[in-house]
Amino acid sequence: MFTPRTLLFLLCAAGASLAAATTPEELIRPIQDQWADIKYRQPEKRQAEQYNKLATEAHRLAAEHPGVPEIMIWEGIVLSSEAGAKGGLGALGLAKDARQLLDEALRQNDRALAGSAYTSLATLYAKVPPWPVGFGDKQKADEYFRKALAINPGGIDPNFFYGEYLVERDRHAEARPYLEAALKAPPRPGRELADSGRRQEVQALLAKVTKEAK
Repeated sequence: MFTPRTLLFLLCAAGASLAAATTPEELIRPIQDQWADIKYRQPEKRQAEQYNKLATEAHRLAAEHPGVPEIMIWEGIVLSSEAGAKGGLGALGLAKDARQLLDEALRQNDRALAGSAYTSLATLYAKVPPWPVGFGDKQKADEYFRKALAINPGGIDPNFFYGEYLVERDRHAEARPYLEAALKAPPRPGRELADSGRRQEVQALLAKVTKEAK
């Protein structure tokens, strides 16, 4: 027969086992799902506000699970998305906060989430204005995109964002193979909405590349 102390020990042990069984991917899934809903289902005029709320949730998750690079990456992604939706010089503070989180995630584990920190940092360096206004740096952007692709050569995101970067630099012929690779990327379980939305973006860029080639 179990004593109350024994039962308490068993319950605590079971709770600890369940907590330990939660993977970083499981922890970030609600953030990923909400991000995809905002990005691909919400009107653009509402996105900055919605990303701001999601950033609060991501920050709370990071505080509950400190030092987890996957969570840092997604907090950085949300802040980057908020910066993009907000626009203007007022978004620079968000972009700097995102860069700090992504840099720390790289220090922890640069291969976390298949090198996603490199992809997100590269995109920031590509889109943020250069000094003296911001920290944008096309050379760093190119370097980080290539590091992301070295880790995840068939991934939809690194191929799309590098292709987008090349299109924005009027390097359309170079962009095409990366955009085509993004379309061929394997589906990500549980990320159906994100994959569908991203493929539409890829197709739109490919159509632009094809039109410019004529």
